[in-house]
Amino acid sequence: MAGAAHIHSSDDARRLAKRRLPWMVFDYIDGAAGRETGAARNRAAFDAITLDPRILRDVSQRSLAVDLFGATAQRPFGIAPMGMCNLSAPGADLMLARLAAKYQIPHGVSTVASTPMEQILEVAEGHAWFQLYFSGDGAGTFKLAQRAKDAGYQTLVMTVDVPEVGRRPRELRHGFKMPFVIGPRQFVDFALHPRWSLSQLAAGKPQMANFEMDGYDFDRTESRARAVWETLRRLRDLWPGQLVVKGVLNVDDAVALQQAGVDAIQVSSHGSRQLESAPAPITMLPKIRAAVGPDMPLFFDSGLRSGEDVLKAFDCGANFTFFGRTLQFAIAAAGEQGLHQLWDVITQELSSAMAQTGRASLLKD
Repeated sequence: MAGAAHIHSSDDARRLAKRRLPWMVFDYIDGAAGRETGAARNRAAFDAITLDPRILRDVSQRSLAVDLFGATAQRPFGIAPMGMCNLSAPGADLMLARLAAKYQIPHGVSTVASTPMEQILEVAEGHAWFQLYFSGDGAGTFKLAQRAKDAGYQTLVMTVDVPEVGRRPRELRHGFKMPFVIGPRQFVDFALHPRWSLSQLAAGKPQMANFEMDGYDFDRTESRARAVWETLRRLRDLWPGQLVVKGVLNVDDAVALQQAGVDAIQVSSHGSRQLESAPAPITMLPKIRAAVGPDMPLFFDSGLRSGEDVLKAFDCGANFTFFGRTLQFAIAAAGEQGLHQLWDVITQELSSAMAQTGRASLLKD
């Protein structure tokens, strides 16, 4: 698509996506909790971090590869779990899966993905992690975990920062619901964005594909507040592979998770979509690193927009990072070509920043 040539930054991808997506869909992807001061706080915290330029170091041969659970990821950033990605464009889930396979990086497969977890894992050539929400009384949750285990997933990501779905006014004003409820307002919105609407009509309405299984009815608004430490212990007993806990912003919680035997902790504010008054995750990352020590794998997401942001996260203690909504914007802007264009932009930004700061590698000493 011609639009891919116009993507030179994450901001470009967002700007193009805003023009092409229905207002309801754009605000669902882009929105944050409350008045969105949490998202602004996180961006301000990133912008306040500076990098230290170094000179006269041989950085002519730079590697962006890092170790990840005993394997080599070709980039130090992966794909965060995002619900209903196919709203950005039909087939978006599988575009992300192909990207994961190409660069041997994890594709976080959301509980509320638009494509069955088995198909994504196959297309990603095994480079997929299943993200799990606890919901209701937990019966369906453990069925999903068992299904992921049976499908061949090696890494499970338990997301713990959604005891209740956060209030995101932009999304609520549009009446966003899954499955869609089409009223006059939504009809006008879709009619004014015919390219998106026609492509979705041709592909079929996006579904929450992982719930098409016996004994499990999913309600996006159902309370997830019953998850407790015993839930984690049960999941640890069930899951033989790597167990990551995502959505951690408290030092004491991080230490308790380390003691509970999880394999990695993901510092995250859910993209500022849950608690408006939460601290900026990038400010908590070095505190959590200091508390858990140098050997505990720490992952990071929330607010990453560039390769320089990735380097800042590594400087603050991350072992790996994840991009989220900005990848959906690239897909909405220019399809799979747009996704690869933005991926290349982030790669170039990181490589250049490494050169400017005198680094040939991100591997920890």
